[in-house]
This record gives sequence, structure tokens and C-alpha cells, in this order.
Amino acid sequence: MASRGCKEKRNWSNEFVLNGTHTNSKVKLMAKSYWLINSNRSEVKRFMKNDKSIDGVFEYMFIDTGKIVGGLGNKPPVMTNTVSVEIDLAREIYERLLSKGWRKIEKNWN
Repeated sequence: MASRGCKEKRNWSNEFVLNGTHTNSKVKLMAKSYWLINSNRSEVKRFMKNDKSIDGVFEYMFIDTGKIVGGLGNKPPVMTNTVSVEIDLAREIYERLLSKGWRKIEKNWN
């Protein structure tokens, strides 16, 4: 597959060759993100795994904080802060926010 100078081909050994570099199929070009919104719909949090973590080393998640501008869905939130934490701590933060009234949402803007 070729797209904008990005050459990718699949080997039978679950490896990809991306621009001449071999990489494991577990590596993703864009990590899945998980979004939460606070109860008054003014702030969001995005949790996204750091896919550049090295095997055998602690796994990390990025937690981004953003403010809602206009109506939710009209414009993307303005992201104001990003932190990187160990994945276990990110899970604790996620669960604590849910218990305090934050709700899961799907990204619905471009």
C-alpha cells in the first residue's frame, strides 16, 4: 500500500515494513483514545496509550486535558495540558473521574 510517500507492506511473520523499517504488527500509527467529559460539559480528558513505549519497560499513557469551546461537537476541544503517567496510575485516574460523575464520550468532531 502506498500513500503520500508512505510505503507499507505486510510480511507473513506479522511484521510490517514501513518506509524501509521493519516493525511489529503491534505498533500502530495512531493509538486508540478514550474520552471523558465532566458533569457540566466544560472539560474533557483524553487517555491515549504511548505506543512508543519499549517492551519490558513501564507502559505509559498520555492524559490530555481540554476545554470545550462552543457546543460540544461543533468544534474540537482546546487542549490545554498533557501529562504522561504509568498505565496503572492512568487507570486509577480514569476510574476516579468516572466515580466523580465524569462520563465516557466518543470523539464526534474532526
